[in-house]
Amino acid sequence: MRDRRNYHRPHKRSVFVSAPGLWIAALAVGAAGGMTASDLLSSLTTASPSCNIKGNISTETGERIFHVPGQKYYGQTQIRPQFGERWFCSEGEARAAGWRKSKV
Repeated sequence: MRDRRNYHRPHKRSVFVSAPGLWIAALAVGAAGGMTASDLLSSLTTASPSCNIKGNISTETGERIFHVPGQKYYGQTQIRPQFGERWFCSEGEARAAGWRKSKV
């Protein structure tokens, strides 16, 4: 059994982006998921009517899943940018960002 007192936990790193009169900070937590600076910046843009694909992160597994109009849970899925969730304009864009399509 390993001695947990010497276990090293990786440090979380903050990423800051600045613009005139504006500071944006996001927490980058690594491969396990979480919001990165690019997720934050893309989620801050207002979804246009053509960008109606909802990118949702499962609270149970942390898996990134996207929902398209007409799917079972599309209507009840809420997008919470503060948790890294976002809108996509196409299924290809969602897949390229590492999200999978909802199975139902």
